[in-house]
Amino acid sequence: MMGHQPNQIFQPLAGDDPTTIAGYRLAAKLGAGGMGKVYLSYTPGGRPVAIKVIRPEFGEDPEFRRRFTQEVKSAQRVQGLFTAPVIDADTEGPHPWLATAYVPGPSLADAVAAHGPMPVDTVLLLVAGMAEALQVIHGAGLVHRDLKPSNVLLAADGPRVIDFGIAYAADATSLTGSGVTIGTPSFMAPEQAAGRRVTPATDVFALGQVAAFAAMGNPAFGEGTSHGVLYRIVHEEPDLTGLPERLTELVTRCMAKDVDARPSISEIIALCQAANGETVLRRPEDWLPSPVTADITTRAAAPAPVQTPPPPSAGYTPTAPVAPGYTPTAPVGAAPAAPAPAPAPGHVPPAAHQPPGPPRPYPTPAQMQAQAHAYAPTQLPPPQGPHPGAPRPGGPFPGRPMPPAPQPPKGRGGRAGLAIAAVLVFGLAGSCTAWALLKDNDDPQAKNGGSSQSAQSSDEGQTSGQQSGNDPQSTDPKPTDPEPASYPGINLPAGYHLTLSEDDVRPKQGEDADYELSYDTGGYLDAEMMEGNLVLLDPGQQGSLAVCRQDTRYTKKIYLDKISKGRQVCINTGNGHMGLITIQGFSPEDSTSKYLTLDLTVWRNAAATE
Repeated sequence: MMGHQPNQIFQPLAGDDPTTIAGYRLAAKLGAGGMGKVYLSYTPGGRPVAIKVIRPEFGEDPEFRRRFTQEVKSAQRVQGLFTAPVIDADTEGPHPWLATAYVPGPSLADAVAAHGPMPVDTVLLLVAGMAEALQVIHGAGLVHRDLKPSNVLLAADGPRVIDFGIAYAADATSLTGSGVTIGTPSFMAPEQAAGRRVTPATDVFALGQVAAFAAMGNPAFGEGTSHGVLYRIVHEEPDLTGLPERLTELVTRCMAKDVDARPSISEIIALCQAANGETVLRRPEDWLPSPVTADITTRAAAPAPVQTPPPPSAGYTPTAPVAPGYTPTAPVGAAPAAPAPAPAPGHVPPAAHQPPGPPRPYPTPAQMQAQAHAYAPTQLPPPQGPHPGAPRPGGPFPGRPMPPAPQPPKGRGGRAGLAIAAVLVFGLAGSCTAWALLKDNDDPQAKNGGSSQSAQSSDEGQTSGQQSGNDPQSTDPKPTDPEPASYPGINLPAGYHLTLSEDDVRPKQGEDADYELSYDTGGYLDAEMMEGNLVLLDPGQQGSLAVCRQDTRYTKKIYLDKISKGRQVCINTGNGHMGLITIQGFSPEDSTSKYLTLDLTVWRNAAATE
């Protein structure tokens, strides 16, 4: 994976790019470099992969192919947590290539270029992860030879080292015959720059250079022409100006000129632990700065596969629409008009919507009974076959039977039963109406127009019911959301709590009572109320009232080692209020008080709103 601009993560295929590689359909170009081009594709199961196609010049060299085959076989044995595994390759075809698991994260080179140097804690976790990657690479009999920031990808759960072993194959090509070296000069070891024997200690020197680059933002031996950089690597000491003191021992020992003076992989991990205050390194899910985490989110939205795997020639296609013309997200009225389905037996179409008119007089019970007899349903012939747009036989999904359709009443008994039921309903309604009319005669308000108002109210209510029940475009007005109240820059000490229902939200002492949010001395945020809960939003996820209402990853406690600056937490107090916490920082180590700095937004009486 070579460097690229952040806004060109998924580049469209150009005219000289292939569209398929050995059955893999290419969805986008990820980058290009000295060894070849990298493309995004997918396995038949839909998992994204990165396919590196080697440049034709290398493929024409027999010795390169021999070494490339050897290195790929070794690389396929590398199965580490911090490496991108090689899952497929072709070393014999006209264009050699290999496929690795796609890592949705920027390279260290891109992250530093876009966001600057990494924090010390991030660098320690980065180096520890890279050291574990080198441990499994060296255990497979490989030396990376080209460990550099662009070959280290930053994933949400740790770094990934890629492209191990390819530089060794490139060393044998005729392209290196005239003094050309394979590898990035700024990150070579002295013995590699001088053309001497390369060993696993060569990767350790490069690891120290990558650590210095991550912490300082620039290479330790500077930049410029290749010959100038290589000379400084062999004969001069690195420039570590700006390197944090906690990283000094780790970096200087890795970058020792003497091969034997460099630490082993296990010693490197121990140095990382020592720089972390002798505590065990634990990688939280937000080990990276929030801007880098946002880049991971962007890269996770990879383009959809282009017909991968190829669709079968016949039969069911999983991605085919359920029915012709069916669009799940289309508005109800936006679909093209289709022939109306035949009505079911006994179905009476609703009356067309009419605007409210003048009040109508109530019919007498005798008139209602006459209307009931006149309105006896007519037996309709059954529909002939499925109407257009109806679900296919067997249901919308093959293998799932449709529920049996309701059967029309058989014989004349069903028809007579419907008529008798209608007479009884209308007769009961007429009796109730007559009672209401007689009652109104004794009501002074009814004599002064109350009956007309009642009739008009009834008609308006009936019309309103038609609008809300039968008109698909009618919607009830939704209650407005409460206005947010903002409380920026709260310093919440350990052992104190906040009550969101108070107008002036300020820390108050106490952590174990019927409060709404507390910073427990055990090192966690606590939703104190019985029905209260918290939700830790994902890195880069922007919180809002809608997000806090919808996200149901509830917990009662969130430990602070899971939280970093910029992370957000939703709180539902359990008594109707909702809040959004944005972490702004933690108390420094030399502070006499242990506290958490946060911004708080509160929506009162918002939890019950639909």
